[in-house]
Amino acid sequence: MSLLAQPILLFFYFLAAISIWLGLLSLRGGVRFVRYLQSETVRDYPPFTPFVTVIVPLRGLDDGLYENITAIFSQDYPAFEVIFVGDDKKDAAWAIVEKARLDFRDESGPTMRIVVAGPAVGRGQKVHNLSIATRDVDRASEVFVFVDSDARPAIYWLSSLVAPLADETLGATTGYRWFVPVGGGLSSHLRSVWNASIASALGSDEHRNFCWGGSTAIRRSTFEFCKVLDYWRGTVSDDFALTRALRDANLRIKFVPQCLTPSFEECSFRELIEFTTRQLKITRAYAPHLWKPLLVGSAIFVLVFFGGISFVVARALMGLSFATPLVLLMIIFALGAMKSHLRLRAVTQIIKDQPARSLGSIIAHTTMWPFASALYLYNALAAAFSKRITWRGIAYELKSPTETVIIRKQSGTDFSL
Repeated sequence: MSLLAQPILLFFYFLAAISIWLGLLSLRGGVRFVRYLQSETVRDYPPFTPFVTVIVPLRGLDDGLYENITAIFSQDYPAFEVIFVGDDKKDAAWAIVEKARLDFRDESGPTMRIVVAGPAVGRGQKVHNLSIATRDVDRASEVFVFVDSDARPAIYWLSSLVAPLADETLGATTGYRWFVPVGGGLSSHLRSVWNASIASALGSDEHRNFCWGGSTAIRRSTFEFCKVLDYWRGTVSDDFALTRALRDANLRIKFVPQCLTPSFEECSFRELIEFTTRQLKITRAYAPHLWKPLLVGSAIFVLVFFGGISFVVARALMGLSFATPLVLLMIIFALGAMKSHLRLRAVTQIIKDQPARSLGSIIAHTTMWPFASALYLYNALAAAFSKRITWRGIAYELKSPTETVIIRKQSGTDFSL
């Protein structure tokens, strides 16, 4: 047994060294993310408040949809319109939209319109909805803003997202989603931790940033110049296609930390797996250069960390020394916990809602990140073997970045993310 243990120990040390190195690089990236958030949140932009069209795609009932819509109506911005767009005039979401409109009493609020886009053919329903809505905007509109129905933006969200576009050389501005568990379920916390690692990939490098379709602003002239509608043909991902259109035009994407947008939701374990796997399948289809290193990196981590725990236990049971492997595992864990804690502290200076700052969220972000890495491995492997996803009750086959097949469409009013 000792003859076998020595090569295994050396192999573990080799992989542990790689994991520690990757952990240090990740921690450095986390520090840069925090510094960027701190510098941007105190930065003042010159006034830039053109007439804006906010487009909200709808399908089914999101948790807190009424509050989310009210938050959009309540934006501290001088002049804008809101277009709600869906595929079915019988969707229950329209009743919530109408109730929010009637309850909103501020005379300085936005104008509001509803567009029924009808069913999509050969592309994602959301992409189809957005494409139809952009053709129905007010002629005076200078900026298009896209926001998801599950997001609840702060009152300064719209002004913060639009202000940097005063620089006409900028392609687009973007925020990102931050899941805030409202009930404290383990699956909901794990989804928040899983999603947080993507948020910290955004930062000061405007040529590497990406658009998040749930909170993106782009000048109308830039939208037309980049021929975004052409890029949206045959695709299921509005944000990956928009990002590609901007990169092909060599235009920059600015991440606006003030537009980190909370989604107040709970999810079951099934919904967690469905959501995270769908994201990785979309990533593999539209950005395989991101999927491949994620697969390799998460595989190395899982082998070292969870395999290392088993290795330490086995050596302890055999009466062999395990102090050094245990210390290496503690270093790996500490690096990830430090990054997660720094990120959470910085984000909660922007998202000040109590659930995001709760003790449960702090514990989850500092302790559950290894399980999020294991989940990434599962998602990446699932994406390697299947191109089918289900999104808002519609099943798609992702044939290629420009070819999407609709397999089936579910009728109803309540769909998972």
